Amino acid sequence: MPDNSEFQFRGINHLALVSSDMARTVDFYTNVLGMPLIKTLEIPGGAQHFFFDCGNDTSLAFFWFPEAPAAVPGISAAANMPGSGPIVSAHGSMNHVAFDVSPEQFDEYVDKLKAKGVEVSMVLNHDDSETTIAQELHPGVFVRSVYFCDPDGVVLEFAAWTRTFGPQDVLVAPADADGHRVASPVNA
Repeated sequence: MPDNSEFQFRGINHLALVSSDMARTVDFYTNVLGMPLIKTLEIPGGAQHFFFDCGNDTSLAFFWFPEAPAAVPGISAAANMPGSGPIVSAHGSMNHVAFDVSPEQFDEYVDKLKAKGVEVSMVLNHDDSETTIAQELHPGVFVRSVYFCDPDGVVLEFAAWTRTFGPQDVLVAPADADGHRVASPVNA
């Protein structure tokens, strides 16, 4: 992996989402996904901020605001799980949260989610083909994914990297706001 010459990040500290029902959120993340609840706060105005341990010194956090507006699927978040419909969401929105799992435990974890009554997507084997999805696992697959939703409709993913990335994996030029490809400043 390339070194960061500006800041020495240690990874993601936490991602903060917004819950419509903190009790339901706590039940799902602790009892379905097994994440320990590690910190709870009452914040001014009657709101709450709770943190869950999601492994490797990273956390997933939720706010609960008494008067937060309702989610608008397709705008504030993806309206569908990948593989089941459009996944577009608005600029600045959080599209989905992917939890890193080992490739060796991936299939077992998919089965565990199903056994807990969680509706899951089909397993997607992401590759560099035109469709970016392979029907079968092959050497070009770089990550295996299964998607599911939390009680507020937040799209979650169990993702298992299947290979190490190299310079050959950073070849697509970024698009500007008009969709034009521009020279990539990455690895320049």
